[in-house]
Amino acid sequence: MTSIPLMTRLDKAFDLAASVAASLCLAGAAAAGFWQVVTRFIFENPSVWSEALVRLLLVWMVMIGLGVAIRHGALVSIDIAEKNARGLFLKVVRVAILSADVAVLGALLYFGYRMVGRVQAQEMAGLEISMAWGYAAIPVGAAFGILGSIANYRSHENSELENAT
Repeated sequence: MTSIPLMTRLDKAFDLAASVAASLCLAGAAAAGFWQVVTRFIFENPSVWSEALVRLLLVWMVMIGLGVAIRHGALVSIDIAEKNARGLFLKVVRVAILSADVAVLGALLYFGYRMVGRVQAQEMAGLEISMAWGYAAIPVGAAFGILGSIANYRSHENSELENAT
């Protein structure tokens, strides 16, 4: 029986955790949106927090889900480039994709982190929590995206090695 390498186990655990977290954010946003509709149209007394919570959870869902989407190669433009490339050009395309992903996500990570520090003293209307919680989705999602990019690149490299043997 062969053991699963540590990096593969970590990748699967990260992917599962990010997928679950993004799904929970979507479920929470749907529940808060439903509550908003009920309080507004049935009780005729809209809640002040539900709309802000929906926005917050949707931003977190998208940013966390970004890493999962990149990990699975679910970005359309990347799929098209990889499917049309062969041989050495395919390797160049994959390195270019990884480089571009890491560069953009690295900028999001850096500037998102700085933005979190700038907005700590501000409060979200309706939720009365720091705006930093909303902006924190940017660097967290960028970090997940970088990990997803590296994992996607490594999975292509590993599959090429397995096919060569």
